[in-house]
Amino acid sequence: MNPPNSTDLILTPLLSTTTTSSSSSGASSDADETPGTSHRFIPYNIPKTPFSGSSYRSLSVLTGHDGSVSCLAICGEFILSASHGKDIIVWQQPDLRQFTKFGQGDGSVKAVVTAGNKVFSAHQDSRIRVWKVSTSSENIFKLVDTLPTTKDYLGKFMKQSNYVQTRRHHKRLWIEHADSISCLTVFDGLIYSGSWDKTLKVWRISDLKCLESIKAHDDAINSLIASKGIVYSASADGKIKAWGRNKDPKSSHLLKGILEGHKDVSINSVLVSDDGTVVYGGGSDGYVMGWLGSKGFESWKNVCEVKAHKMAILCMCIKGEILCSGSSDMSICIWKREVKGLTKIGVVKGHGGPIKCLQASLNSFGGGFLLYSGSLDKSIRVWWVPHYDDGVKKEDSNCSDGSTRLMKSVQ
Repeated sequence: MNPPNSTDLILTPLLSTTTTSSSSSGASSDADETPGTSHRFIPYNIPKTPFSGSSYRSLSVLTGHDGSVSCLAICGEFILSASHGKDIIVWQQPDLRQFTKFGQGDGSVKAVVTAGNKVFSAHQDSRIRVWKVSTSSENIFKLVDTLPTTKDYLGKFMKQSNYVQTRRHHKRLWIEHADSISCLTVFDGLIYSGSWDKTLKVWRISDLKCLESIKAHDDAINSLIASKGIVYSASADGKIKAWGRNKDPKSSHLLKGILEGHKDVSINSVLVSDDGTVVYGGGSDGYVMGWLGSKGFESWKNVCEVKAHKMAILCMCIKGEILCSGSSDMSICIWKREVKGLTKIGVVKGHGGPIKCLQASLNSFGGGFLLYSGSLDKSIRVWWVPHYDDGVKKEDSNCSDGSTRLMKSVQ
């Protein structure tokens, strides 16, 4: 199947929107019960080839946040969206109706991840909140704990050796983040948190205990991803670092390697291919860079370097052979992953603000997948992205110049 000739991605409508009347100022203020907008699925036979003459448009626009949308997560049948306004909205699939709203804490929600029947939200107030999902309770998302837990505090606060210097005349327990928590990722019974305080912390999900605190970077950590036993942290210091443990699952995490981005350029997002072999970083200069790891991740080779956007890349997501990048320039670029790099197959526009977060649906829809995008314009948009199996033109390819620079490896 060949991609469309235009660089603008052609989208096919799956959803239609019906607006619930709420013109009366006396309408119910209970957002959990009375969402302002409802959405329903319309059965639609998606053609194998996008309509070449159709105009580009989003399938649905979800509104309801008080602040800019900061992160998205999929939790079973729900889509979770969080904002700088401290609220987390739960959207029910497949009709994308607002199911409920929850949230608590000081400062904006920076990241949300799910693990089993728990949701973890990271906040600007340097705390992680733990929500339990229970269908047997009226309050389906119930706050059950905050990290670090009180038990963890009580076990450490008396011992002076448990305190670390965070800045002049200020000390904190090593289990505490000293600044906003910017990102979270979950892997193998552990949750990892990255912060503007430059540290990476490791928490055990079973008892919510902080196991490690790693001085990971020389500047703020912006993004985390875990794959095949390796955790990758991307930082404003221009580096992606790979962390892993020895065969003993109780051992500490060690630095396995360093991927160098462009000089004086923040890396805002990091992704890993499904097979764990290729690492992608999105930079504040609008470039996407890719590294191929050797067996055992003893070294990395730079395999692509693409000028993807006119402004900073803020987020990325991956779905099989498709990579999506979101930018401050208010656009989303769709890329086909190739052996030698990335090939642009579409540009999505429609948001009125920078694209802060992207999330791909877990399931396929009509030969493609649903892409959710959250923006500083306070809205979430839903798009359909078709799969492109072959036929990408070589002249549209944006690969590196054949450079095979080896990345620094730390044993």
